[in-house]
Amino acid sequence: MPNPTPAHRFEWLSFDQISVDQLYEILRARQEVFAVEQESIYQDVDGKDQHAKHLVCWNSESATPALLAYLRVVAPGKKYPEPSIGRVLTCKSTRGTGIGKELMRLGVEYTLREYPQASIRISAQLYLKRFYEEFGFLQVSNTYDEDGIPHIEMLRMARTPS
Repeated sequence: MPNPTPAHRFEWLSFDQISVDQLYEILRARQEVFAVEQESIYQDVDGKDQHAKHLVCWNSESATPALLAYLRVVAPGKKYPEPSIGRVLTCKSTRGTGIGKELMRLGVEYTLREYPQASIRISAQLYLKRFYEEFGFLQVSNTYDEDGIPHIEMLRMARTPS
């Protein structure tokens, strides 16, 4: 049985709109999920956050910033030629509630709105291939190792003008 969905609110922020407390919470959650839970040592702070829009899902009942889910959309040319969605995470307490699907849906919608003629590229953990296929992404690379975890590149092709 899925967990009940916590009270939450989604918010898009540019890097300069993120408060110190919010940034701390975002980086804490990214480290918890990608380094600790996945037992992967890698450089999370990669210089791309300043060139990204950040979609954060906050627990709306918490007095201090409490992150439930997060992703970033990196501008074209900063990681890939296309805009890219990355650092997609849901905190343990929210897994199985549907917040991850809502997060990804909002991320794709935003990226399509901001870059309507562009494809969207992601570097996906292989085990999440089906999840991303639900949002129109197709595998475009062989499996490769990234920080000890099998990954694939996936692309959501741009819509061609009719």
